[in-house]
Amino acid sequence: MNKTGTSIILQVIARFLLPMLLLFSVFLLLRGHDEPGGGFIAGLVASSGFALYLFAFDTEQTRKVIGVDSSYLMGGGLIIAILSGFIGVVYKGAFLSAVWWYPTLPGLGELKISTPLIFDIGVYLVVIGMVTTLLLSLAQLED
Repeated sequence: MNKTGTSIILQVIARFLLPMLLLFSVFLLLRGHDEPGGGFIAGLVASSGFALYLFAFDTEQTRKVIGVDSSYLMGGGLIIAILSGFIGVVYKGAFLSAVWWYPTLPGLGELKISTPLIFDIGVYLVVIGMVTTLLLSLAQLED
């Protein structure tokens, strides 16, 4: 045990697993509109990484790792999700209609970008913001 009351083993594992869980959450996010996955489950996976980090360390260190206030994540994600719906209004005349773009980037080839992906990114940010806000608030009650 160290001065925070958690084991060194848990801290080492948390430092190792957080980047892995965040990378896996991005994978789930990007494949979600074509196969199982998407913004919600990807946000839960990312939040579980932050929860593990919170269990290993304290709230201040976890806030530093997140890098931005979780309420901003919720608000920004909600704005992104709503704006993706209005893109459908502009292009197809109906809210939340799917619109697809196929830009070609040198070295990467053709990319598939769509309003469902943009919506999923918004949901991803809302879920991360909501879960981390809840976890950090509960952890501060303990302090």
